[in-house]
Amino acid sequence: MSHQAHPPSEAAEPETPHLDFAGTTPYEDYVKADVLTHLQHTLSDDPGEMVFLVTTQVMELWFTVIVHEWETAARALRSDDVPTAIAALKRSVRELEALNASWRPLGQLTPAQFNSYRGALGEGSGFQSAMYRRLEFLLGEKSASMLVPHRGAPRAHAELEKALHEPSLYDEVLRLLARRGHAVPDSVLDRDVARRHEPSGAVEAVWAEIYAGDESAELARLGEALSDVAELVWRWRNDHLVATRRAMGAKTGTGGSAGVAWLEKRARNNVFPELWTARSHV
Repeated sequence: MSHQAHPPSEAAEPETPHLDFAGTTPYEDYVKADVLTHLQHTLSDDPGEMVFLVTTQVMELWFTVIVHEWETAARALRSDDVPTAIAALKRSVRELEALNASWRPLGQLTPAQFNSYRGALGEGSGFQSAMYRRLEFLLGEKSASMLVPHRGAPRAHAELEKALHEPSLYDEVLRLLARRGHAVPDSVLDRDVARRHEPSGAVEAVWAEIYAGDESAELARLGEALSDVAELVWRWRNDHLVATRRAMGAKTGTGGSAGVAWLEKRARNNVFPELWTARSHV
C-alpha cells in the first residue's frame, strides 16, 4: 500500500510557536497580564479573601466594558444611528451576563467565612466604586451626592461630574423618540439631566404605541434591547442582595449603609421604567 506524502505546507509547519522575543511578549504588551496579576494585596491571612478581592476586581473590569458599550450606544443615538446603538446594547447584554456570574464565587459565603476577613475591609464598600457609579448614571440613576466619596480622587471625580451633567442613555433614547415624531413631552426632554429620571405617563404611552405596532420595527427592537439590559441590571441587584443577606444578614454595611435594607430599596427600582409599565397597555 502506498502512503501519500503530506502537503508541503503541513510538512513545513513549525512544531512550536515563536518563543524568543527581544522584550516582553506581544501578549503581555497588549493585555498587561503582569500588571493585572500583581494587583492583589490581601489585608488578612484568611485564604478566602483572595477570591473576594479578585472577584471584585473582575467586576470593576466588567463595569468598565459595559460603560464603554452604553456610552457607544448613547453617541450612536445622538447621531440617529440606531443599528450601532442596538449592537452595543446587545454586546452589553452578554457582558452583563458575565458580570452577574461573578456573584457565583461569593454567593454562598457563610457569615463565618465573610467575617474572617470583613474587618480588614474597614469602611470599604462596593457603593464607593466610581465606575459602577458611572454605570448607574448612564441608566438615569443620577445623584450629585454620589460624587462626594470621590473628592479625594481628582480623575474619578471629574469623570463622574461630567457623567452627572451629560444626558443618560435613556435620555438619548427619549430624544430619539421625539425626533422620530413621538409625543415625548417637553418637560421630559428639557429636564435637568443631572437629576434622576422620573416615570412619565406620556412616555409610557409612547412605548405602548411602539409596542402595539410592528415588533420588527427599529424602535421596537431598540425597546427590547433596552429591556434585556434592564432585566439583567435587576438580576444584578437581586443577586447582590441575596449574596449580602446570606453573608451578613441585616447588619450594617461595611461602608456605613443600611446593608440589606439599602440593597432592597435599590432592587425595587426599575431601570427604564416606562418600558415595563407600557406592557400593561398593549
